[in-house]
Amino acid sequence: MKVLLAGGGTGGHVYPAIAIANKIKEHNPDCEILFVGTKNGIESEIVPKAGFELKTVTVQGFKRKIDLDNIKRVFKLCKGLEQSRRIVKKYKPDIVIGTGGYVSGPVLFNAAMNKRVTIVHEQNSFPGVTNKILSKEKPDVIFSKGGFVAVPVVIAASMKKIPVVSHESDLTPGLANKLSAPFCDKLCVTFRESLNYIKDGKGELTGTPIREEILKGSRITGKKICNFNNDKEVILVIGGSLGAKSINDEVRYHIHEILKDFNIIHICGKGNLDKSLEELDGYKQFEYVKEDLPHLLQYADFVISRAGANVIFELLALRKPTLLIPLSKKSSRGDQILNANSFAKEGYSLVLDEDEMMEKHNLLERLFELRSKKSELIKNMTNSEMKNGVDAILNVIMKSINKN
Repeated sequence: MKVLLAGGGTGGHVYPAIAIANKIKEHNPDCEILFVGTKNGIESEIVPKAGFELKTVTVQGFKRKIDLDNIKRVFKLCKGLEQSRRIVKKYKPDIVIGTGGYVSGPVLFNAAMNKRVTIVHEQNSFPGVTNKILSKEKPDVIFSKGGFVAVPVVIAASMKKIPVVSHESDLTPGLANKLSAPFCDKLCVTFRESLNYIKDGKGELTGTPIREEILKGSRITGKKICNFNNDKEVILVIGGSLGAKSINDEVRYHIHEILKDFNIIHICGKGNLDKSLEELDGYKQFEYVKEDLPHLLQYADFVISRAGANVIFELLALRKPTLLIPLSKKSSRGDQILNANSFAKEGYSLVLDEDEMMEKHNLLERLFELRSKKSELIKNMTNSEMKNGVDAILNVIMKSINKN
């Protein structure tokens, strides 16, 4: 039998691992035991002195603030995940035991991905709190929308045999959902292509939940809010709650040309209003819109937007011809580009590369192309099988409960 133990950082994580290893050896002298830790942790000295082999991986805990050092730690985590994958693949343990410390995470994750038996020993407060909550509330099912806060909850729920359903908004799963996936019963996805990234038949194509209120706007109310004095078609520009500088700049670069054919509603983000344009006929700018957004969406004939999964599916539900300008790879992991290309492939929208737009100033050209394809895009969106994902997700959740 082969046993792999992962734990490090402090004596509270390492000494229990050594005690477990010694007890295993006492009952099974022929058992092979391998420890995984870090070079800089206390385990690098204690484990070899205890007579056990130690393999090291690169991993470091995160600080409670966003800075350059934390960004470096993300890359260390990715490296640690790959190193752990190689160790688990080569060693082929029969069982993997985690006793705590940041090194346990990537090792247990890779062990679970390789369908190895995993055991977690917890002595610290954070997982304990998670387990206490689950024991007290006794949920029938856990639904996760991702994010790192969900990972320990999902793992604890899985250990307590509570069904777990997770939902991924973007086309490719984020790191938190990748870590959670082995412990989920089902992983709901928004894009058809996402099923290619989900293993073991856990993927369910559901679409994304759409806010009901976003669908209940009034075109008449939107028109009253803007008070345009002509009947030109309306373009709504959305750059997110903080705005998008490149989109703001490009719209204003072409603003006089655009206004010859369209009215513009410009949600430009906090601090991004341009006072020199306040009296411009046919142009209405807002820092941020909340309650009135459904009305402005109904009033708009076209939309210029980023390509976050939630917003593009809302625009699909509203049948709004859209020019998507996804965040470039310089500013993101590229998910918006994948989202936008998927919608373009389905014939729901047009796509403009952000870097190309800034270099060639070709926004105006693409707007006229968008208008020329208005009927075609609306027809494709009307025929789409992708509906509000709420009912489909609830169906997956109920099946998980009944199965349990």
